[in-house]
Amino acid sequence: MDKKDNPMSRLMELAAPYKGEYVLSVILAILGVAAGLLPFFAVSKIVILLMDGETSVSVYMEWCLIAGIGFLGKVCFANFSTLVSHTATFATLAEIRLKLADKLTRVPMGYMINTPSGELKNVLVDRVEGMETTLAHLVPELTANLCIPICILIYLLFLDWRMALAALITLPIGMLCYKGMANGYEEKFQGLIMRMRKMTSTVVEYIGGIEVIKAFNQSANSYQKYSDAVEDNAAYAVNWMKSVQLYKSMLVTIWPSVLVCVLPIGCVLYRNGSLSVPAFVTCIVLSLGIITPILNAMNFTDSISQMKSVVGELCAVLDEKELDRPETPVSIHSSNIVLENVSFSYESEKPLLKNINLSIPENSITAFVGPSGGGKSTITKLIAGFWDVTNGTVKLDGTDIRKIPLSQLMDNIAYISQDNYLFDETVLENIRMGKPSATDEEVYQAARDCGCYDFILNLENGFHTVVGGAGGHLSGGERQRIAIARAVLKNAPIVILDEATAYIDAGNEALIQEAMAKVIAGKTVLMIAHRLSTITDADKIVVIKDGQIIDEGTHENLLTSCTLYQEMWKAHMDTKDVA
Repeated sequence: MDKKDNPMSRLMELAAPYKGEYVLSVILAILGVAAGLLPFFAVSKIVILLMDGETSVSVYMEWCLIAGIGFLGKVCFANFSTLVSHTATFATLAEIRLKLADKLTRVPMGYMINTPSGELKNVLVDRVEGMETTLAHLVPELTANLCIPICILIYLLFLDWRMALAALITLPIGMLCYKGMANGYEEKFQGLIMRMRKMTSTVVEYIGGIEVIKAFNQSANSYQKYSDAVEDNAAYAVNWMKSVQLYKSMLVTIWPSVLVCVLPIGCVLYRNGSLSVPAFVTCIVLSLGIITPILNAMNFTDSISQMKSVVGELCAVLDEKELDRPETPVSIHSSNIVLENVSFSYESEKPLLKNINLSIPENSITAFVGPSGGGKSTITKLIAGFWDVTNGTVKLDGTDIRKIPLSQLMDNIAYISQDNYLFDETVLENIRMGKPSATDEEVYQAARDCGCYDFILNLENGFHTVVGGAGGHLSGGERQRIAIARAVLKNAPIVILDEATAYIDAGNEALIQEAMAKVIAGKTVLMIAHRLSTITDADKIVVIKDGQIIDEGTHENLLTSCTLYQEMWKAHMDTKDVA
């Protein structure tokens, strides 16, 4: 199998930096196995001594000491093995999460939009976390559990090959039961994983919509999509377990019953004089140690299958197509933006933009207006490098943005969307994310520049107020103003405002507009607005409908030349009059 398609090869690739630690863990596990065999030999020797009439206590104490040393060695080596494997595993999981997070910064935004947040959360948090038990225990413990019966069997073969075969009689019978239990296992396990993934996504969706559910007096059971996913997951697991219960019961009964074969066969051989008493006793004791480790190894079946599924999901993210960007910075001297014959669509979906040609001069204010879904936000996101155009080019200072390193492009653009995200940090740190090296005073000044300094001081702990997950402790308008302050602090030459005043109340709108007028001075500004009164002073207004530019010009020009703009302006003014 190609290495890229083999989950276990990919897993080894992900864990490669800690290969030495895993090898040490296996060595320690094998030493633990060797030590664990000593009590078996000691017990068989003690039984033989008793049958021979040995009366010296010191002889028995010697063998008891050997058994104790073996048991202690097994515990110590096993614990050290587990410690080493856990250390390597947690480091590996950290590396995997960092790789996944870094990958998500390089994939197109279309992938992020089309992938449910619950699914990504499941991969980055739950699925990666689920690897811990398997990685930390599978390597050393599976090795140990397989080594024990192999070592015992080899010794029995040297002792008496007939007794060795007798000890293995229950094994093939049990394997038939195991085969019945494992029939269609991969498909069934994948079905369970698929249902668990769906349930996780619907749970995240349910929690995200809990406000609506409560507002309309709905219970969890009445939220059909949620309840169906939970019940389907439970029913599938129960039905699967029922279908294999008989095979599992037979397996755990037949496999450990080695004495059913060892004792009668050993007695026949002993009576025939072809098997000595010491060898018979040793075979009885050692045969008891063959099957239990195999049963323990069998318990890793789920873990191995789960690991294959998890690695497959991780690699699906890691192998996702990235935005193709170079690493070497290019020379950018201006913020002139040009779109040439730009068309765009999400993979197989219908085109969202069709042959867009647009020039945005440096230090100008360009506003995009038009009906919802017309492509306004798509244009700004293409300029910001969130996607690659399907056809045509987007140029910054004459350079195709696909030839500009993503980090360099991001340094030149401050993007403020209508759904700004705040992290569960203080207001101070959320603003500082615009410029991580900024001093507290620079953060305060950015807040003053965009008119939110006073309201922040009035919060419970001022700039040190923790905003909660996604900024949930603040109102929509407060979150928006903090996001604007973050962009102000970044001080990028290009500012994209995607309905930046969407959540600002009428009382504060004038203040924000006045502050923004100072902030955007000398920058190239792209604005998306539904309140047309906020963009009447723009240098250029571009009217977008159905993915095409209908018209462009100043406010005054469009009022006389563009029917759609006239209708939008009239509707806007009527709304203001009613208000």
